[in-house]
Amino acid sequence: MSLYEALRLALQTVWSHKLRSFFTLLGIIVSVAFLVAVVAVIQGMNAYVRERLAGAIVGVNAFQIRRDPIQVGFIDDEQWKQIQRRPIIAPEDVDFIERAVPDAEAVALQSGWPTPMADVQWRNRTTGDVFVFGVTAPYVLVQDYTFAAGAALTDIDVQQRRYVAVLGYDVAEKLFDNIEAAVGRTIRVRGIQLVVKGVIAKKGTVLGQSWDGFVMLPLSTFESMYGRRQTMVISVKMPAADGVGPAMLRAEEAMRIAHRLRPGSDNDFTIDTGEGLIAFWGKLTRVIFTVVPAVVVIGVVVGGIVIMNIMLMSVSERTREIGVRKALGAARRDIRRQFFAEALTLSILGVIAGIVVGFGLAGLVEAISPLPARVTLWSIGVAISLGLVVGVLFGVFPALRAARLDPIEALRQE
Repeated sequence: MSLYEALRLALQTVWSHKLRSFFTLLGIIVSVAFLVAVVAVIQGMNAYVRERLAGAIVGVNAFQIRRDPIQVGFIDDEQWKQIQRRPIIAPEDVDFIERAVPDAEAVALQSGWPTPMADVQWRNRTTGDVFVFGVTAPYVLVQDYTFAAGAALTDIDVQQRRYVAVLGYDVAEKLFDNIEAAVGRTIRVRGIQLVVKGVIAKKGTVLGQSWDGFVMLPLSTFESMYGRRQTMVISVKMPAADGVGPAMLRAEEAMRIAHRLRPGSDNDFTIDTGEGLIAFWGKLTRVIFTVVPAVVVIGVVVGGIVIMNIMLMSVSERTREIGVRKALGAARRDIRRQFFAEALTLSILGVIAGIVVGFGLAGLVEAISPLPARVTLWSIGVAISLGLVVGVLFGVFPALRAARLDPIEALRQE
C-alpha cells in the first residue's frame, strides 16, 4: 500500500466518524490553540512595550534619574524599605546634571508619585479624573510633544510661578469642543484659575489608557497647589541613542557628587532607561513562558493518549476487516502503515484546527481588549512539531497491534 493510499483511507475513516474524531482531537485542539493564542498575546505585548510603552513613559533616546526604579515588581521588602529612605530628587540636582551632560538636548524635572487627579472646569462644563502634574519647560522636548494649538510652558512660567496650564488633547476637546478655542481661556483646577497656554497633539492610548487626559502645570505652580511629591524625576534627552550610555555614567557621577556619597557606598538614586521597563516586562514574560509549555505538553500528551485509545478501539472494531485484507494478500507493513497513517492524520488535523482556533482567539483578544496580539511562525512550528511527535508516538502501538493480528483468528471475529 502506497503512502498516498494510506492517507486517503485515513481521511475517509476520519470523515466517516466525524463526531468521534472531533472529540478525539479536542485535547490537542485546545492545547495548540492555547499555545498559539498565548504566545501571540505575549509577543504582541513585548513589541508593544518596546515600540510604544517604554518611549511613552521614559522618552526616546532618554533616561531618567529617579528615587525608585521602574522595575519595582522584583524588589523585596528590605530593598523597598531602603528605597523609601532615599532622599527626594531635588531641583538643585538638575544643575549638577546639566553641567555633567552639556550635550543633552533637554534636562527636565517633573513631579512624581503620587500623581494627583482633579476635576477641570470651564464655565458649566466639567471633566473629571484628570491627571495633574508639574514640569519644567524642557519636559515637552524630552517627551517629543507636539502642539495642536498654542505654545509650551516657558522657564519664565516656572520662575514666576504663573498660573498657566497646558492641556492634553482629550481634556481640551471635552471642555471646548474646538481645540483652537481652548487657548487663552481660563479653567479651574481645585478652585484655582489657570490660563490655558496650549494643547498637546493627540498621543492616543497605551493598553487602553488614554495618554491625553492631563493638565500640565509649571512645577512651581504645581507645588504651590499640591506640595512637593514623595518622588521627583529628572529626565534627560540625548540627541542620539548611542549617547545615552555615556551620558548615564556622567549623570551617575554627578548625582553622587550632589548627594555627597562616599566611594564604595551605594547610590541613593536610580538611573533608568526604557530598556529597564523592557527588561522588567521580559522577566514577567519569561515566568509565563515557563508555565505555558508545561500546560501545553500536558494537554497534548492527554490528547495523544486519547488518540491511542481510540485507535486501539478502532483496531478491535475492525478486526474482521484486517483479517479480510490479510487474507487477500495485504502484508503486515500495509496494515501497519494504514493505522499509523490514521493516527498521524488525526494528530495533524487536530494541530491544524488548533492553529485556526488560536488565530481566532488571538484576533478576538485584540478586538475586544487593548492587548495586542502577534502570531509568530515559531509558535506555529512548535505546534506542528508537537502534532507530528504525538502522531508518531501514540500511533505506533495501535499500528503494531493491528499488524500482528492473526488473519485466521481475525476472520473468525464477529
